[in-house]
Amino acid sequence: QVQLVESGGGLVQPGGSLRLSCAASGRTFSDVNMGWYRQAPGKGREFVAISGYLGTTLYSDSAKGRFTIPRDNATNTLYLQMNNLKPGATAIYYCKVMLYWGQGTRVTISS
Repeated sequence: QVQLVESGGGLVQPGGSLRLSCAASGRTFSDVNMGWYRQAPGKGREFVAISGYLGTTLYSDSAKGRFTIPRDNATNTLYLQMNNLKPGATAIYYCKVMLYWGQGTRVTISS
């Protein structure tokens, strides 16, 4: 059974950085895409970034240039490095692999 556990969320000031982690277990993940989504208060869940198993990456317009999505296939871990964070990035961030979702990690950007 696939399990995804996110961590690394917290409170950070505008302009700061955070690195989220998604520890995946239950199968090998080197042959699947892995992605990050987020849900801001009062809004629907939206795409943030995806790491393709062939090495490609894709970012939302809001993430482009400030976020990166490295992955470590040896440890089945997906990361989301977020820099120059803005208050609009406040949300619960979810890891998604195939049809599976993690429980989310909360990110709050506030001074």
